[in-house]
Amino acid sequence: MTTSPPATADPDTFTERLGAFYAVGRWSAVNDDLPWTPAPKSLPCMWRYANLRPFVQEAAEFVKGDAAALRVLTHLNPGHREYEAACGHLYSGLQALKPQESMTCHRHAASAVRFVHEGHGGWTAVDGDRIDVGTGDVVITPSRRWHEHGNDADEGLVIWQDLTNDPLVNTLGANFFELHPDGTHLPTTPRRDTHAIWGGLLLPDTRRRHEGSPLYAYPWEKCREALENAARAGHHDPHDGVVLEYANPATGGPVTPTTGCRLQLLRAGERTRTHRRTGAVVYVVAEGTGTTTIEGTDFEWSAGDTFCVPSWARHHHTHRSGTGEAVLFSADESPLLQALGLYAEDTGPFDGS
Repeated sequence: MTTSPPATADPDTFTERLGAFYAVGRWSAVNDDLPWTPAPKSLPCMWRYANLRPFVQEAAEFVKGDAAALRVLTHLNPGHREYEAACGHLYSGLQALKPQESMTCHRHAASAVRFVHEGHGGWTAVDGDRIDVGTGDVVITPSRRWHEHGNDADEGLVIWQDLTNDPLVNTLGANFFELHPDGTHLPTTPRRDTHAIWGGLLLPDTRRRHEGSPLYAYPWEKCREALENAARAGHHDPHDGVVLEYANPATGGPVTPTTGCRLQLLRAGERTRTHRRTGAVVYVVAEGTGTTTIEGTDFEWSAGDTFCVPSWARHHHTHRSGTGEAVLFSADESPLLQALGLYAEDTGPFDGS
């Protein structure tokens, strides 16, 4: 079917008339949809642990029953408060587990990384591996693996930080969620010890496909020791200090296909060089104090704090103390962007770098 064009153009009403047919002239949206350089909606932001911890404690008093599984304080970015991502497509939030509490076993399409802030008696179980966790430990929950967690202590909260790719999975319309029919998977799943199998110098046959890390827990003591050994060996990056990656031992790649995790050490008085890269980064301060300067704004941090660096934002870190060390844990989107061929990094030079 053909139709005749209107006799005369009416640019004043063109957009409105066209919109009735769910279409838009691309020239009218070019600045929003086709930026010349990365233009993330996320803004640099900091969430102080000292500010949020009292709310975590308060929520533990009245969020109970089935709702306790979602007893999480979500970090919202001021650039998109309606979109529950701390930065880019990375979710971040603080979860509290009460004494003698356990959560129903479940699985979902999103993958999760957990950084333990505090508490004793915490545990998580993934695909038959029940793991005791403590401060500084990092736990990986790959996509669609049965998992559950709890707190066996008689007193005190276990507080950890959830870092997931839920925003990405939801944006792609690919999420699934399922509760285990028995409430727990442990009695019916063969018991495993992934750290004993995958945590040593010698590994099982790695030729089989492992999209997510088969190692589900990275203990703080071993990771901190590795960082210290790397520092003594002279491993150093001018932009990140002494930095190591949490790796999938089966592939040598990131712990999940979309999210990478790193641990970095800043020496006393160190100031890293300014750089920027595509992909959002969420930092958790594991140890010490310092300042991260993001696009000219200083964010002073201490242990427990969380801050984010949006995609393509210029930044550098400073450990101002003349003694001691600072350690940062981070989760970032680099694996996703590398897989898509979209990862880029710019090391300057920048003014004042």
